[in-house]
Amino acid sequence: MGLRPTPGSEYSKLSPAPFSSSVAGRERDRIVRAAFIIVTLLAAQTAWAQPQAAREPPPAPSTSPVSRSSTAADANTFLRGVPTGTATAEPLALSITDAIARALKYNLGVLNAEQGLSRAQGTRWEELADLLPNVNGRITETRQKVNLAAFGFPLPAGFPSVVGPFNVFDARVFVSQSVLDLKALNDFRAETHNATAAEFSYQSARDLVVLVAGNAYLQSLAAASRADSARAQLQTAEVLYRQAGNLRQSGLVAGIDVLRAEVQLSTDRQRATAALNDFEKAKLQLARIIGLPIGQVFTLSDELPYLPVPAMTLEEALDRAYKFRPDYQAALERVKAAEAVRRAIFAESLPNVRVSADFGDIGQTPGDARGTFVITGTVNVPIFQGGRARGRLIEADADLRARHAEAEDLRAGIYYDVRAAFLDLQATEEQLKVATRGRELAAQQLAQSRDRFAAGVADNIEVVQSQEAVTVAAEQYISALYGYNLAKGLLARGLGRAEAGIQDLLGGVR
Repeated sequence: MGLRPTPGSEYSKLSPAPFSSSVAGRERDRIVRAAFIIVTLLAAQTAWAQPQAAREPPPAPSTSPVSRSSTAADANTFLRGVPTGTATAEPLALSITDAIARALKYNLGVLNAEQGLSRAQGTRWEELADLLPNVNGRITETRQKVNLAAFGFPLPAGFPSVVGPFNVFDARVFVSQSVLDLKALNDFRAETHNATAAEFSYQSARDLVVLVAGNAYLQSLAAASRADSARAQLQTAEVLYRQAGNLRQSGLVAGIDVLRAEVQLSTDRQRATAALNDFEKAKLQLARIIGLPIGQVFTLSDELPYLPVPAMTLEEALDRAYKFRPDYQAALERVKAAEAVRRAIFAESLPNVRVSADFGDIGQTPGDARGTFVITGTVNVPIFQGGRARGRLIEADADLRARHAEAEDLRAGIYYDVRAAFLDLQATEEQLKVATRGRELAAQQLAQSRDRFAAGVADNIEVVQSQEAVTVAAEQYISALYGYNLAKGLLARGLGRAEAGIQDLLGGVR
């Protein structure tokens, strides 16, 4: 189902006038609401994607303007992309699948989430190193002269106290291995859960980018539809102005009709200019989100494939969302990580066992070196740490409660997201039906009023009012179709696996 009017249709030949302030207000509210939903999702995704040091308590909330602005700046990374490639002279034909595919590669939010995943995996390897053997090699050769008296060796008279010079050659391998260290084991488990959470956060970022890129494409299509509609209305206003002038010269209408038609023409010309400007800015925003080369000229596909609504009940949708929403799965992994951190802190008060050894050859030269070794077993028993472990345990308990609260809050948020998406689907589907019928009726009204004016039965007040009715109907139809498709995108995001779902619906993202 496309957002743009079909060329040659009766609708494209009609000319609506500026819509009323009340209708404009309702449509602005709808666009603001859609933008609010997107920005809220961006901010939530950014908050969840931030790597958490599970062993440290979360920072206290700040009310400074800097902290508030930094959160907004982080969320805006999903509205930016890294320009990649070289701009071509030929305009690029861009479909919605092309836009989503580029956004998944070059959007700044996805790239940052990918780097966050790499950092989490690196931290996991650091913690794993405490459980694996540490092996080092060393080769030394020393030539020295030693004063034995300085080391407390009394020598009889006549014996020199200085020995040397002589050589010492030593080639040795040092090995250490943790035998029992519950703290290191649980630290590793915590970072494993954090790495898994980062993987889910990365997938959640990709799902969100699918929604952001798709929404930007829909907004561009809607802006294109408004520009086409405004241009068609301007053409009709020009025709009506010339018609009024001809009728005035024939003495069939009064001069006020010509003046009224000229005012309408001026208004439509201004609105067409503003609509075209809005369309070009929407394209610029889309180009930035998907990382198009700077200065690349592109065109949009005229038609958007119809996206069917998933056939499922609210309960089925919620069950799927709880299973597959990557941000919720990431929250559950962070709970597990916090539990592992608590166990690691508790293990600090328990004994740990470690074995170390070195093997090598030592002598005056490599040729006469002989093999030696040392094996040491160490049991470290914490006795008194001044309450440090207890303090860290209290902090870990608070952090664990916070992770539980965040997971439960997100679970509730999923319910409201899915429920709201179902409500929006029902409402926008009904609005789309009404707007489609209203557009047809407004077109018929304008055609009849033009005929009445041409026949001299009525003045052009009816024509101007009909133009306004067509404008209102066109805006309602464009907004209803945009809202309907956006509601389906939000439902896909709410259910999880939005990337895979969009690929299935659109026939695969190239």
